[in-house]
Amino acid sequence: MKYGYLRAAAVSPALRVADPAYNAARICEAIGEAENRGVELLVFPELSLSGYTCGDLFLQDALLEGCLSALGTVAQATAGRKMLVFVGLPLAVGGKLYNCAAGVADGKVLGFVPKKHIPNYAEFYEARYFAACPGERACVSFGGDAVPVAGDLLFCDGEAAVACEICEDLWAAGSPSEALCRAGATVIVNLSASDETVGKREYRKTLVSAQSGKNACAYVYCDAGTGESTADMVFAGNNMIYENGVCLAECAPFGAGVCEADLDIGFLQSERRRMNTFRAAEAGDARQGGAAVYAGFLTDAEPAPAVSAHPFLPAQEERRERAELILNIQAQALARRLAHTHAATAVVGVSGGLDSTLALLVAARAFDLLQKDRKDILAYTMPGFGTTGKTKNNSLLLMEAMGVTARTVPISETVLSHFADIGHDPGVLNAAYENAQARYRTMILMDVANETGGLVVGTGDLSELALGWCTYNGDHMSNYAVNCSVPKTLVRCLVGAEGERLGGAVQRILGDILATEISPELLPPDKTGNIAQKTEDLIGPYELHDFYLYRFLRRGDPPEKTYFLARRAFAGKYDGATLKKWLVSFYRRFFSQQFKRNCVPDGVKIGSVSLSPRGDWRMPSDASAALWLERAEKL
Repeated sequence: MKYGYLRAAAVSPALRVADPAYNAARICEAIGEAENRGVELLVFPELSLSGYTCGDLFLQDALLEGCLSALGTVAQATAGRKMLVFVGLPLAVGGKLYNCAAGVADGKVLGFVPKKHIPNYAEFYEARYFAACPGERACVSFGGDAVPVAGDLLFCDGEAAVACEICEDLWAAGSPSEALCRAGATVIVNLSASDETVGKREYRKTLVSAQSGKNACAYVYCDAGTGESTADMVFAGNNMIYENGVCLAECAPFGAGVCEADLDIGFLQSERRRMNTFRAAEAGDARQGGAAVYAGFLTDAEPAPAVSAHPFLPAQEERRERAELILNIQAQALARRLAHTHAATAVVGVSGGLDSTLALLVAARAFDLLQKDRKDILAYTMPGFGTTGKTKNNSLLLMEAMGVTARTVPISETVLSHFADIGHDPGVLNAAYENAQARYRTMILMDVANETGGLVVGTGDLSELALGWCTYNGDHMSNYAVNCSVPKTLVRCLVGAEGERLGGAVQRILGDILATEISPELLPPDKTGNIAQKTEDLIGPYELHDFYLYRFLRRGDPPEKTYFLARRAFAGKYDGATLKKWLVSFYRRFFSQQFKRNCVPDGVKIGSVSLSPRGDWRMPSDASAALWLERAEKL
C-alpha cells in the first residue's frame, strides 16, 4: 500500500447458473488477470459461485456442496498471491442457510459474512431460502481451519481494514456498514445482485455515494452480470467504486464488467481524524474478539491513482453551473453585509488584474440583488510606479462597462513624499518601496468608505493568503473579503465564466485581463513599458501552489505523497526538480505567513478549503515548518 493507496477492483465474470465449477474457473481467471494489474482487493458479485437466480435449487445439497468445493478452488488460486478476494455463496450453518460473502487470501478462507437484510418483496423472495445474519458469532470448519461466520468481521492488513455487506444491506435502514466503519473499517465491499430497471442505476449511485460519504470510507460495489437467468429479471454488472462520496470508477450497465481504482486510505484516515462527528465505536466493537485479522494482502506496487492537476476547478461540463453558484454565494454574502451595516456605498480598488476584477463583478451582482444603483459602487484605480498602460486602461474600461462610478487617484507623488518623511531612498526598490504603495492604496479606499458611509470590498484570494503574497495592513485588509476562499486557479475560471454570461464589451475586456501577466505592479515597468514584476516568476506557478494547498489542507498528504501525485498530475509540464523547488517554497511560505491570516477580515467560504482563523484553519504564527521542509528537501 504505497503512499497510502490500496488498489481495488470489482469484477462481474461470465457465469452459469447452478454451475459452481464453471463459475470458480472464471473467478480464478479474473484473479490472475487482476494480479497482473496490481489489484490488492478483488470483489465478485453476490452468490457468484452459484449464481443469484438459482431459485429452489438453493435447497439442494448438491448445489451447496458444489459451492464449497468451488470455494476451495478459489482459495487455492489465491495461494502465494498478495490479494484479498471476496466471493459469494450459499452456506449452511446449524440447520439454516445463509447468503454469504467469503473473504479469501493466500490460500485460506478467512471468514464468512452472512447477509443481514433479506429482501422478500416485489421481484425478490430470498426469505424462501435464506436466514438473516445471526446476532451471535459462529464457526464452521473449512480446509481444516475453524472459520468464523459473523456480520462484524474486519479483514485487516496494516492500515487497511475491509468489511463486507451484501446487496440489500445497503438499501435497508441501519446498514451494517455504518457500525463496521465506526469499528474501524475504511473500505466496505458490497457483493450485490441488483437487477436492472429504469432509473435504478441513478438511485444505486446515490446510495453508494451517500454511504461512502457519511461513513468517510471507500465503497466497492460489485453487481451481478449478464450471465444470470433472465426469466424474470436482467442483471447488468453496474459496478462502481466510491471514496468519501466521490465516484472513482464505474462500469456502466451491460459494460465490460470490470471496475478498478486506487483507494486513498491515507486520506480517509485523515478525514476521520478531522471530522469530530465520526467516532470510533466503544469497546465491544468489531475489532474486539473474533475479527479476522490478516496481514499479507497489501503490496508495495506503485499506485496509479487518477489525480487532477487543478483540484479546485469543476469538470469542464459543470463549470458554467458551478461558477454561477460560486458567484451567487459571494454576491449574497456581500449583499447581506452591505444591508446589515446600512452601507451607502461599496468601495473597490480596481487594478486591471484578476482579483480586483472578480471583486468588482461580485459587487455588481450584490448591488443588483439589493436593487441598488451601481453608481454607488465607487471603483478606484490608483496608478503608481509599476502601473502599466494596459492594466490601467483595462480597469477604466471595465468600470465603465459595469456602470459603476470610476475614479482615478494617482499615488506616485504622495508616496514619494512619504519616502521623504521616513527617509527612504526611492532608488532602493525594497519591501518598503513596494509596500508603501499597497498601504497607501488601502488608506485611500478606507478613507473614501468613511467619507461615503460605505464598505471596502477586499480583493485578495485564497492562494495569496496561503503564500502570504499580500501586504500586511495593505491589500491584506478590507471591511469584507469576497475572494478570501477562492484560489487563483478558480479566480480565472470565474472571471471567464462571467465574461461568457455577460458577453459583448465586458467579455472582450475580461478576455484581455485574463491574458495579462499576474503582477502586483509595485516595481517600475521594463524599458518597453510592459510588466516587469511577474508574480509567478517570483513565487512559482499558482497552479502548483493551488495543487499543493489542496493536498496539504484538504487531503492531509505528507510531502512524499504530494510530490508523487504532482509528478503524475503535471507529467510533461514540470520536471521533478521544479516540482520539488516550489513544494519546498510552499511549505516555507505557508508556515511563515500565518501571522497575516490570523487577523484577516470577515469573508465568505465557498468551498471545502478555507484559511479563516475563525472557521477552518487555526495555527500559531510561530509554528515550525522544519518537519515538512526536512521531508520535502529529501525528495
